[in-house]
Amino acid sequence: MNRSSGQNQTNATFLRAQKDGSVLVDLHVMPNASRTQIQGLFDGALKVRLQAPPVDGKANEALRVWLAKTLSIPNSSVTLQHGATARRKQLHVAAHSAVTADWKQLSPPESSPPD
Repeated sequence: MNRSSGQNQTNATFLRAQKDGSVLVDLHVMPNASRTQIQGLFDGALKVRLQAPPVDGKANEALRVWLAKTLSIPNSSVTLQHGATARRKQLHVAAHSAVTADWKQLSPPESSPPD
């Protein structure tokens, strides 16, 4: 798998492959949801409803752990790059895990086709 294959696989604007092989993930987070789930897209970012409250970094940590679990990579491979106190966040997936990450799991839900 090459550096950009994760982005090509989902054709997602919220994934940006970096020259070093890592990937930046743009997210729009809605904390205090009843459960954590992908809601869709918002302004070029993946919209995620997050069960954790936005208090004392709990939402940021929950988001980081959720992304790692969703991609089937170690938690230590995901770090918060930007947006510690904002709804718009950018998470960094380390190059060594980006090549094995299950990027298709980040596909936003599609609307059902008409019958």
